Amino acid sequence: MAGAIAAAGRRAGAALPDGLAVRADPLRRLLAQWALAEVAPGRLLPWLPVAFGFGIVLYFTADREPALWAPTAAAGVLVAFAWGLRRSAVGFPLSLGLAATAMGFAVATLQTVRIAHPVLQYPVATATLSGFVEVREERERSDRVVIALHRFEAARVAEKPERVRVAVRKDTAPPVGAFVELKAHLSPPLQPLRPGGYDFARDMYFQRIGASGYALGAIKTVPAPAPVARGFWLRYAEVVEGIRETIDDRIRAILPGDRGAIASALITGKRDAISTPVNDAMYVSSLAHVLSISGYHMAVVAGIVFFVIRAGLALSPSLAVRRPIKKWAACAALVAAFFYLLLSGAEVATQRSFIMVAIVLIGVMADRPAITFRTLTVAALCVLAWSPQAVVHPSFQMSFAATLALVAAYQYGLPWRPDADTSIGARVALWGGREVAGLILASLVAGFATTLYAAFHFHRMAPYGVLANLFAMPVVSVLVMPMGILALVLMPFGFDAAFWRLMGAGIDWMTSVALWVASLPGAVGHIHAFGVGPLLIGTAGLLLVCLLRSPLRWSGAVFCTIAMLWVLATPRPDVLIAADGQTAAIRNASGRLSVLHSGRDTFALKEWLAADGDDRTPTDKTLKEGVRCDAVGCVATLGNGRLIAASLAAEAFAEDCMRAAIVVSPRQAPGACNALLFDRARWRAHGAMTLRWTGDAFETIAARPAGYGRPWAPAPQTVALSQSTTSRPTPQDATPRMEDLEASD
Repeated sequence: MAGAIAAAGRRAGAALPDGLAVRADPLRRLLAQWALAEVAPGRLLPWLPVAFGFGIVLYFTADREPALWAPTAAAGVLVAFAWGLRRSAVGFPLSLGLAATAMGFAVATLQTVRIAHPVLQYPVATATLSGFVEVREERERSDRVVIALHRFEAARVAEKPERVRVAVRKDTAPPVGAFVELKAHLSPPLQPLRPGGYDFARDMYFQRIGASGYALGAIKTVPAPAPVARGFWLRYAEVVEGIRETIDDRIRAILPGDRGAIASALITGKRDAISTPVNDAMYVSSLAHVLSISGYHMAVVAGIVFFVIRAGLALSPSLAVRRPIKKWAACAALVAAFFYLLLSGAEVATQRSFIMVAIVLIGVMADRPAITFRTLTVAALCVLAWSPQAVVHPSFQMSFAATLALVAAYQYGLPWRPDADTSIGARVALWGGREVAGLILASLVAGFATTLYAAFHFHRMAPYGVLANLFAMPVVSVLVMPMGILALVLMPFGFDAAFWRLMGAGIDWMTSVALWVASLPGAVGHIHAFGVGPLLIGTAGLLLVCLLRSPLRWSGAVFCTIAMLWVLATPRPDVLIAADGQTAAIRNASGRLSVLHSGRDTFALKEWLAADGDDRTPTDKTLKEGVRCDAVGCVATLGNGRLIAASLAAEAFAEDCMRAAIVVSPRQAPGACNALLFDRARWRAHGAMTLRWTGDAFETIAARPAGYGRPWAPAPQTVALSQSTTSRPTPQDATPRMEDLEASD
């Protein structure tokens, strides 16, 4: 590789005029020297998961589902090609990168084929369900269960989903493992609320859930039919959920309110019962990462166990001198981390964190450096191979972006260290200053690395995130997590109450910090939505800055600058139409959104406002600015002077189609329309849509473009009818109140 780079540099120099070649020779030599440093042995290895992940990203950008044989054959050919070029200094790395990209594409395709299951395509007013409860979630105002279906009866459904997610009234959710019968209103998985928005249907598909909805009437727990039995994984889930419920109940009995909810979230992973104000404050203050069990929690648990075991074994001089107590402590920490993984519900983000911690601990047992790019490389490849769909999830992107930046900062290191020859007081002061500086540096590095991803997915930034983490994280690390682990260990012996209370005191401090930071002026930085282009360019810049070691890494700053400029230059839509045609919004003459018509569900409107960088709520009265309504519809004027109408009744179409430039309706238009029409047939085929005036016409962008069809978003088709049955009477009504439902229900 080095010879090839040098030869390429000589050829480039020879192609220049003599005078220019002489002047450019020092620069050419310098660039060649930097390039040689970047292709040294082992330096290209971290780029392997990058290529693998890029292949997965390409898979998710396809309009149609690829045939399994095509990416598999391509991957096989490219792997064979790379093997044939294994002695080539330039050809082997390039062909290996292409092979990794093809393998990522093939693995994602194979994963989709492996979990293939039916997805509900049309709403079902009443469906009769029976099956085993696999997941039970507690939320602030209602609960939710995932049911593996045994029986499914409903009209207009050709294939029954394998699993459905059903919202129920608070405190009526049956336990995991119960066989239940109920009636439910079901809907297809939620589509993106706007083009380019988060695809909830894709997320549910990879959870093997084919529909969502809410219970109608009560839920009856009955014995399972004779041929049906609980499988191994359901029995395992039942045991683990029983342990989690016991711990959760114990915590809530001692720590009421948000203290108990947050404590349970840190120990058992049950974080859905946290109140909305506290949850929002945690996000605004950039402390939300504490609520989701991730790499930080795994590292703290493993670190505490490692330290305690090693310190205890070191009390015996003979063991400390003659035995590898460091490796024993690492083994014990690995077991503790695995138990924590099971206890917390083993979600994808937690699995990813466990893999990372496990690789570090195995490295300790194998006498290998723990925190390196090689460790991160192995962890990324394991996660992407196990769950390739994680690459499009915000938790994966933000987690690995922060970890990558922190590992790079760790390898560069702080420029100063305490001097062993200084006085004790100076050394203590220097140690404290170093810890504070390290915490500030870690917060800055992780915050900067995740800013673009937070802006892309959540349309906001946390200007005071460093301040909140500086005040809260030392307490979480020193008090909250250690007391929680100690209480968990002592819980079987009945001596846990005092330690839960100490944990609660630390949680009170963290919550106070979050609420205080969230109340500061400018605590929320709003930013309008942008496409995946700036995200990819910014990701490339982050990779260059972190993975390159020579000054060439600062070329990544150019990519990051381009990404930021692209974000600022992204135009905003003039019209937004919901996937069900019930809600529409326009950009008025003042440049802000006005709601032309809104159905009962305000979740789409809330997302539109956030994506527009608008801090108003869906109930803000100014959202009706410039909108005129009557019994059959509404009209408003766009910023360019053109009229848009929402036709809510059949008799409104004739007049609206003559006067307006755009007509939106949740109904099917009775006939031809002179205006640009968005009726039931169109939004059913294309989902949510946006329109932007380009100067001479409206540019329409759909969440589901023409010809789009993926397993989680199949093209609309006519379905057969099936005979529905009557529900069985039950003693308790589990129908949740409409105001307690969430958008994904």
